[in-house]
Amino acid sequence: MFFNFNRKISMPDEKEALPGRNKNISTSEIHYLNGRSMFEPYPENSELAMFGGGCFWGVERKFWQKDGVYVTAVGYSGGYTPNPTYREVCTGKTGHNEVVRVVFSPDQISYENLLQVFWECHDPTQGMRQGNDVGTQYRSGIYTYGSDQKRLALESFDAYSNAIRRKGYGAITTEIIDAPEFYFAEAEHQQYLGKNPHGYCGLGGTGVCYVPTDQTVSA
Repeated sequence: MFFNFNRKISMPDEKEALPGRNKNISTSEIHYLNGRSMFEPYPENSELAMFGGGCFWGVERKFWQKDGVYVTAVGYSGGYTPNPTYREVCTGKTGHNEVVRVVFSPDQISYENLLQVFWECHDPTQGMRQGNDVGTQYRSGIYTYGSDQKRLALESFDAYSNAIRRKGYGAITTEIIDAPEFYFAEAEHQQYLGKNPHGYCGLGGTGVCYVPTDQTVSA
């Protein structure tokens, strides 16, 4: 994602954030790849998860490929500006992160397996950047729904910190907070790499594996 904006690498003060708007911006209603609605209501017993790991184009693709994921959507969260546009987020003056919201069936894929996708798909030590993408909207983040997700996210943080440190990486900069409001991104960003299979993706992991604690290891 290349735009010639002055990308700030520190969070803006709420007082200087862009004002945004009261009306939702236009987006897609149907997932480009599976034909399911990206809006509620979702199937009974499904759950939400939300992650930020750099450019949301590539992060979304990692999740929609997993069995047990019902639908994905990209958007903006973690900032101040209501109903922001992509261009506004790229100025660094909204405080939002580029995020992926995942609707999943816990009977088919566990939250820990989603955390595994998250940790392994990007480098969580880079602060306000991911590779060549620099700015507050590219920060690493886990946005939790409920106390169980928060606990698992914090435990995974500790486990992956140990694993990645043993491989010579620095401290993880991932933020873990209760899920803020999610604003859907514009239609052209939804499932972008499904529509443009050879499109830009600056996502790159560390090569360090995360092993979910709910997986048993046999001798």
